[in-house]
Amino acid sequence: MTIIHIVDPFAGGLATFLKLLTEQLREDKHIIIHGERKELVDKTEVKKIFPKENVKFIHWKSVQREISVIKDFQAYLELIQILRRFRKADAVHLHSSKAGFIGRLACKHVGISNVIYTPNGAPFLMSGISKVKSIFYSQLEKFAYHFGGKVVCASASEQKEYLNRNIDASFINNGTKISKNSFLKDKTYQKFRIVTSGRIADQKNPEKFNAIALEFAGLSHFEFVWIGDGDEHKTLNSPNIQITGWLSNEGVRNEIQKADLYLSTSYFEGLPFAVIEAMSLGKCLLLSDCTGNKDLVINGINGETFSNKEEAVNYIVYFYLNKSITETMGLNSIEICKDYFNIEETALRYKIEYQRVSGKITDSALLNELFSKKSLSLE
Repeated sequence: MTIIHIVDPFAGGLATFLKLLTEQLREDKHIIIHGERKELVDKTEVKKIFPKENVKFIHWKSVQREISVIKDFQAYLELIQILRRFRKADAVHLHSSKAGFIGRLACKHVGISNVIYTPNGAPFLMSGISKVKSIFYSQLEKFAYHFGGKVVCASASEQKEYLNRNIDASFINNGTKISKNSFLKDKTYQKFRIVTSGRIADQKNPEKFNAIALEFAGLSHFEFVWIGDGDEHKTLNSPNIQITGWLSNEGVRNEIQKADLYLSTSYFEGLPFAVIEAMSLGKCLLLSDCTGNKDLVINGINGETFSNKEEAVNYIVYFYLNKSITETMGLNSIEICKDYFNIEETALRYKIEYQRVSGKITDSALLNELFSKKSLSLE
């Protein structure tokens, strides 16, 4: 099969997930049409992590993060010209809301109907926006939906948000490779280390991460680490926070390996790949109770969810005073990851979706049997 992936941004967890997906589906040919955000990472560095034998790249030069009628129209015209070459592709997979909106319109224009769209974080759930703006983003999603393409969310809770807005959607959990051994914390590292990973941006709520860290600023045996960088890095001004900057995949895993606890303060997520990676490394989770995050935690089993700063602080103290429980929860994260968030099953499910939209699978009974074998939601 030939699968076209359209993605912006081409960085972070989304790029890592695409790398794992294309590795798993090595018998297929993948064309990745991508934007670039140089403030995050150079596209040349991202390409290096992908398998060379079955992945090719096309730079989507005009696409940008911000909404702009003129610039988005330029990106739309450029994408049309690119897609004209791939009318006979078996499937087109749109990753993220910007690629999903422009991509569905462009595919409709050139006559491509075998389209899948994965939001990876619904735009109408963005924090800090007015109710009017949230409704506006919902209407944009509904508008684009009428141009075709199957919506396949990254989590059950994200799917629910789309269904609540009368947009038909299914879901396939993101997945990662599961380590053969549990990567428990390096015992020579004595501080109680709390980490997070990702772009320092509003969606990740760095202000709350900083506020939580400030509560422990006078205690030398607590350390907070933000793996990544971003426009709002100045928000992280608590003296006990270390910002690593952008690291290689191996560097990120090494930083997480030294941690006792993975903390996410996000306002919303699709299904955060960074958290899944932390689970595969045997980490206890402390996550904000939001879309995407809530799919990854069974409270009291592999971590906890929290609603405010006070709850988060109390849980951190509890995890520090009960390190054996924290370690056991980390081991539970590995088992949950194996059962629900492994790349082998994720890739299989996407393979079937690609075959279904291409018309190569039409036996609905066979598909229903496969998908009924195991629920992939923790709810």
